[in-house]
Amino acid sequence: MYSTFHGLETAKRAMTAQQSALQTTGHNIANANTPGYTRQRVTMEAAQAFPKAAMNAPMIAGQMGTGVHTPFVERIREQYLDIQYRTETSKTEYWSTHASAMERMEDIMNEPSEHGLSNSVTQFWEAAQDVSVQPEDAGARSVMRQRGESLAETFRYIGDSLQANKLDVRTELDITEKEVNSLLSRINEVNTQIGKVEPHGQIPNDLYDVRDNLVDELSGMLSIEVVRNEGGSNAMAAAEGKMNIYATDGEGTRLFTLVDGQADAFKQMAVTTNPDQQHDPIDSLSFTWANAQAGTEPENAGDPGAVAVLNSDGKLKALVETYGYVDPATNEAKGTYPDMMNNLDIMAETFMTAFNDVHEAGWNLQDIENKTKGDDVAFFTIQQDRAELGAARSISLSSEIKGNLDLIAAASPAANADGAIAYSGDGSNARELAALKNVKLGFGEGPNTTIQSFYQGVIGEMAVKISEAGQKANTSDSLRSSADNRRMQVSSVSLDEEMVSMIQFQHAYNAAARNITSVDEMLDRIINNMGLVGR
Repeated sequence: MYSTFHGLETAKRAMTAQQSALQTTGHNIANANTPGYTRQRVTMEAAQAFPKAAMNAPMIAGQMGTGVHTPFVERIREQYLDIQYRTETSKTEYWSTHASAMERMEDIMNEPSEHGLSNSVTQFWEAAQDVSVQPEDAGARSVMRQRGESLAETFRYIGDSLQANKLDVRTELDITEKEVNSLLSRINEVNTQIGKVEPHGQIPNDLYDVRDNLVDELSGMLSIEVVRNEGGSNAMAAAEGKMNIYATDGEGTRLFTLVDGQADAFKQMAVTTNPDQQHDPIDSLSFTWANAQAGTEPENAGDPGAVAVLNSDGKLKALVETYGYVDPATNEAKGTYPDMMNNLDIMAETFMTAFNDVHEAGWNLQDIENKTKGDDVAFFTIQQDRAELGAARSISLSSEIKGNLDLIAAASPAANADGAIAYSGDGSNARELAALKNVKLGFGEGPNTTIQSFYQGVIGEMAVKISEAGQKANTSDSLRSSADNRRMQVSSVSLDEEMVSMIQFQHAYNAAARNITSVDEMLDRIINNMGLVGR
């Protein structure tokens, strides 16, 4: 026999359920423009019928429904779409960061233009050619000296500008290091809070949102894999549990652990450089446990190593590759800026050596006047106070050439009939200097490379990389936007849909209230009017 007040309890449950649904709808509407918010929905199930199946159950016809049951409020979110979004975010951040660094380098190289290194080299060859035509003309010699000084200054300016940009990348890397460490620490903190709530049978949806937003940010720094743990013995089946987060490579293979949810432990990143090597490359990028007690650290998935992060797409990888790192195979600095600076050093040193060799073999005006070959005079030299910076950043006109135009060796004794003494009108050595423009000097690329072709190859390679990075950045950003749109279609708040739900729950609430009124009238008849006869 069920209770006389059974109808009241059923209607009360209905009102409570619809009230919870209305409150959740209001929560959705309030957060319609909140970044990272996932819409929520009250889960409604039919309550257990009366009587329960048992040996002593009352004998009634069938079972009587007892209303509605609302076990929890769930988030409307698709984890598969989260995985897609985070994968594309890692790629987008890698290529966009790489493209940005390459574009800044392109601005410095400034090619093709009237102010780039290529034009400075061309003007210097033209000045040398003019001296070969008028070897005794002070004006022509002065222009050659000025063009030589301009060329050296251009080398130094480009080298110094590349170094300044490289230091900016290091600053950005330091900032990214702090961001990564902050994200890992905050994820672990939210993990801990979730772990304290779920065992009590609660579903902390807003904490899940906070954690997912942090994980989304982390996915831009490096590729990650997220694994959810069980919520605990008393946790509801819908509980998402605490997260384990692993850094992964492009194939999805785990490289090392970032956050261990079971142990409430997380790692922190540290970047160290090697000042003993040229360009001060990154020597180590390590992740170590920040809050685990010594001897009780969780088991690590893989060994981070010095440059393991280079296997994981993301902003961090792009910054390391841009700034430069120690290649474990060769123990030399590699990277976008170190490679370009090495190319400039090779170009400056090879050009300077070849030019000085020809210049020192020639006769200057003092040699001609003395009718004997004096001391060799170098046209270019290395500034000793900047020598450790590399040839491109330290090349300069020699002090002898700066101080005396007559020391420019334009003549050659081989032009005379006797082959012994040069004469003042001879410009054959200046012609040889100008002819170096087309001489295949090697430049570290084999014997068939001239200074122009070497530099064109460097600029061409840079242009190809910039184009590739920009194209892949656009493609990956488009894929990320597509994944995000699909994710938002599932998870974001639609005000139109919420308004429909609000009307639906409001009508259901009103109907439940009317049901209580009907049951109340029925009970009033039973309690207050039964047994009264003739009235």
